[in-house]
Parts: sequence; structure tokens; C-alpha cells
Amino acid sequence: MISDEGTALAVAVLTISDTRTEDNDTSGDYLVNAVADAGHYLAARQLVKDDVYAIRAVVSGWIADASVDVILATGGTGFSGRDSTPEALIPLFDKTIEGFGETFRQVSYEEIGSSTIQSRAVGGFANSTVVFCMPGSTGACRTAWTRIIAEQLDSQHKPCNYVAVLKGH
Repeated sequence: MISDEGTALAVAVLTISDTRTEDNDTSGDYLVNAVADAGHYLAARQLVKDDVYAIRAVVSGWIADASVDVILATGGTGFSGRDSTPEALIPLFDKTIEGFGETFRQVSYEEIGSSTIQSRAVGGFANSTVVFCMPGSTGACRTAWTRIIAEQLDSQHKPCNYVAVLKGH
């Protein structure tokens, strides 16, 4: 939870799926609630099909919007079917956060064992916006949020966090 001295961030949530709808998007719902519980606010929310250009179009718009600080993308990070989130978003990154995918797989290993190698979770910065791409399961979103992302979006987290980068502190 953001303290009185903390900085609230504008967070956009994108669900990437060929099968989810607004009625059954439990991963997107989890992220929206986690963002609010942490004291941040929802800047936008959208659901798109797993299509490189549809994903890129939504995220490009959010990256170009100076009022969006963070993008949380869930889904499309596996190896099956049309999973294409990394292919869609990595070309948009100015800088890649290698440690996000590495750390996600490390903490995920504790929960699901070697199946974690099938995750292509990635993160990066694009036009002063931080982007985290995580698997589509609600459990994976919970792991990414509670074990990595929440602290990095907390201006009080030491020794460092991304708020200083996002807000120029």
C-alpha cells in the first residue's frame, strides 16, 4: 500500500487472449484490484486478441500517452498457438528489463517447477513508460505482482524502485 509520502502511478492493464472476455478475465480483474489496493489508479483497461499488430496498436497508444506510467500486459507469453506478446512489444522497448523475466521465472519455479521455462515473461521501458508482460493465468499475475512488480512500483521500496525513473525523482 502506498503511504502518505508514496507516489500513485497511472497503470493501464491489457489482457491478451483469443478466449477471454470481459466476463471471465480473472487475470485482468486481479491486476486491476491489485493496482487499486496498492494505491495506484487505473488509467485504462483493454482486452485484445493475440495478434501482434492489435497488441502493438494498443500499447503504442498508451506509450505515447504521457499520463500512463505503467502497462501491465497479461497473456500471450507462452509457446503455443498464437502467443505473440514478446514479438509484439519487445520492438517497442527503448530498454529491456532483463531481470524481470529472469526473476519471474526464478520465483515461479518455486510454485510450478520446471514448467516455468515455458514462460516468456518480459519487461521494458518505452517512452518513459514501464511495461511488464506476464503469463495469462491469474496465479502467474499474482506471482509477478506480489513478488516483483508491487515493490518496484512502490516509491518507498529500498534500495531502489522504478518510481524514481518514471517520475524523475
